[in-house]
Amino acid sequence: MAKSKSTGNHLSALEREALLNTLQTRFEKNALRHKGITWDAVQERLDAAPGKCWSLQQMEETGGEPDVVGRDEATGAIIFCDCSAETPKERRNVCYDAEALASRKEHKPGDSAVAMAEAMGISLLTEDQYRHLQELGEFDLKTSSWVATPKEIRKLGGALFGDRRYNHVFIYHNGASSYYGVRGFRGRLLV
Repeated sequence: MAKSKSTGNHLSALEREALLNTLQTRFEKNALRHKGITWDAVQERLDAAPGKCWSLQQMEETGGEPDVVGRDEATGAIIFCDCSAETPKERRNVCYDAEALASRKEHKPGDSAVAMAEAMGISLLTEDQYRHLQELGEFDLKTSSWVATPKEIRKLGGALFGDRRYNHVFIYHNGASSYYGVRGFRGRLLV
């Protein structure tokens, strides 16, 4: 994973300003993703939770192109999600979780989707969240993204991933220890 020049989990003032400019430009360019939400509302939430900028910077540095995709109805939090056309490049070639990584005897990938997401301070999209994202645009036309897998499926060794093919969103299953050069994960962050 790309490292920020910041120390710990905080951005310098210069890094924060650059990130906010990038996020605002993307926000304004993709207004259909967040109808009824203003940049001022987003800025206010980010100012109140400066630690969240570090996670957004990690999303940005790994190719996720985070953008606002809605507001959490229960808490009022702004929802950021990876909106890169394909699954983020610096998060590919990973198995599903640490248990899957440990189970591989040879040809282990460098990391797992769940562990990387946790280290970045974000969560994997659920199946419903992935489908919602796909309503806002066309994503993963050539790649696929691991999605949060229900415990019942994971207990049996499986994990879920999604993509878009033939103008349709598919959710599939695979062994959790599998990994491919075109499969990564998309993250979500509440601010």
